[in-house]
Amino acid sequence: MQRLLRLARWIDAVNTRIGRITYWLVLLMVGVGAWNVLGRYLGYFVGRNLSSNALIEVQWYLFDLVFLLGAAYTLRHNDHVRVDVLQARWSTRRKVIADLVGTLLFLLPFCVMVIWVSWDAIATSWAIRETSPDPGGLPRYPIKAMILVSFGLLILQGLSEAIKQVAFLRGQHSPEGEP
Repeated sequence: MQRLLRLARWIDAVNTRIGRITYWLVLLMVGVGAWNVLGRYLGYFVGRNLSSNALIEVQWYLFDLVFLLGAAYTLRHNDHVRVDVLQARWSTRRKVIADLVGTLLFLLPFCVMVIWVSWDAIATSWAIRETSPDPGGLPRYPIKAMILVSFGLLILQGLSEAIKQVAFLRGQHSPEGEP
């Protein structure tokens, strides 16, 4: 079990680093978005467009990256949305069992399904080097590949959480602390 807990710590560390990088992507996204708005209005006064389709798409892509790369980080820190109507009254052990069942029966199969269903569309996008249909738009295939990366990271984090949950149920790990 100790080897699995070391693996869980490694996965947690990887997703924490990616999550911290994602913080900066949020700031960059806000900056690009602000420029897109300011550029549109300032451009109106100077008679020249100071924004572009590419900058608008950069903003969209940054949002995609924040959402996709932030998913595993959010799971890692238990900050995802959940409905605690029932769980609020449960014991820690019962909560851990519910989380383990949810991870094994819902999270991991869902992630695998998304990868499976997305694979052909992403492969096709790469094969044709898909680009935006908008003038001056960006390539679409790299951002589409992030779906695979994101759900792969989410699978890893789900496995990490399951390892820690099993360790807790075996009395070898605290649910609140690090593995």
